[in-house]
Amino acid sequence: MFKDRRDAAGKLADALAHHAGAHPLVLAIPRGAVEIGAVLAQRLAGELDVVLVRKLGSPFSSEFAVGAIDESGWTYVAPHASQAGADDDWIRRESAKQLALLRERRAMYTPGRGMPSIAGRAVIVVDDGLATGATMIAALHSVRAHGPKHLVCAAPVASDSSIEAVRPYCDEVVVALAPKDFRAVGQFYRTFEQVEDGEVVALLAR
Repeated sequence: MFKDRRDAAGKLADALAHHAGAHPLVLAIPRGAVEIGAVLAQRLAGELDVVLVRKLGSPFSSEFAVGAIDESGWTYVAPHASQAGADDDWIRRESAKQLALLRERRAMYTPGRGMPSIAGRAVIVVDDGLATGATMIAALHSVRAHGPKHLVCAAPVASDSSIEAVRPYCDEVVVALAPKDFRAVGQFYRTFEQVEDGEVVALLAR
């Protein structure tokens, strides 16, 4: 178990130490992973920015991902979506809602610019944990479209199923903890408070 996101970031940085010196671009998935990304960028002598994606929640729980969407509107629909009650109409409505939120966040987090230059670089995409892997898949797809030299998926904790789900979308998967009894990301953090938009803006400003 991790004390908090900074503790998790330290352990993940140890697992990613082989990327130190390559000046990697660390792209964090807001909001929770930005604090982790800031630690990684510092420890690996890299650069911090964000990749904006949103999970598509199920009709019964906004926290249970049935897919995810990136800024371009590309949508990943998980194999279990229909079993969770998410039909095509639900996916369309949920996608439109989350895409509008992504545009608001881009204007807030990086006003006047979009995604940083990615082509030919080592890029580490980080989240604070992988449950279904849906959000990470959308993020990796978004980054891959810009031609990175080496694309890494990183998270302090992940379920076995999510690790297998993200593998086809990146060159390397690095996790600090892959427990067999995985139920939710938050169960592996003693402190797992919600990160606010102001905190994300402040971290990026540094």
